[in-house]
Amino acid sequence: MGILDKHKFIETNASILLVLSFLVVSIGGIVQIAPLFWLENTIEKVEGMRPYSPLELTGRDIYIREGCYVCHSQMIRPMRDEVERYGPYSLAAESMYDHPFQWGSKRTGPDLARVGGRYSDDWHIAHLTNPQSVVPESVMPKYGFLKRKLIDPKYTRDLMETHRFVGVPYDDAMLENASADFRAQADPDSDYDGLLERYPGAQVRNFDGQAGISEMDALVSYLQMLGTLVDFSTFTPDASR
Repeated sequence: MGILDKHKFIETNASILLVLSFLVVSIGGIVQIAPLFWLENTIEKVEGMRPYSPLELTGRDIYIREGCYVCHSQMIRPMRDEVERYGPYSLAAESMYDHPFQWGSKRTGPDLARVGGRYSDDWHIAHLTNPQSVVPESVMPKYGFLKRKLIDPKYTRDLMETHRFVGVPYDDAMLENASADFRAQADPDSDYDGLLERYPGAQVRNFDGQAGISEMDALVSYLQMLGTLVDFSTFTPDASR
């Protein structure tokens, strides 16, 4: 019986085909899953990663609410053209505190994984207010109304507690100072030493240049921190993974 005949015998016997398919899938699953039981953590620890500050976390919620993830991914693939355009490829650790993560697979607009610090606050505000004023061919809708919507940190602690419930390491001090840290990050004249101690690298300033804290402040603070926490000039991948 030749090879083709053997294949024909298997393909014409549903029970045998089902059993053999199950065995192949089981072996493949074991090969993929079993090594994970010997890893202390499936996510490589990376220096610099921290939970979002209260203002950044609020901005991230606005980002999700407005559907920005539909047109912008936040994952740079390890391919030459991606790395040359957007920067170092994304690490799993960079999304470890994201619920849900914003990897995405569709890019009507560019990937935003490393957008932090690439443009000024004024550019972001102009782009969000009237995208076509800075990118004429853009199909992005206008979000100028975010500047007019002031926000109060009344429920910020509740939001952080929800994230802590699913594993984000917000400690008691972070929760107790949620409102104060929220306000401090948007006010460069405030006492923000505690904020920087709890959230190293947090950027402190009046992001939209207006009185009061607006949804624009929160969203821009989130965009400006994306991809800025890991120092890739000193990062060395773990070769054992």
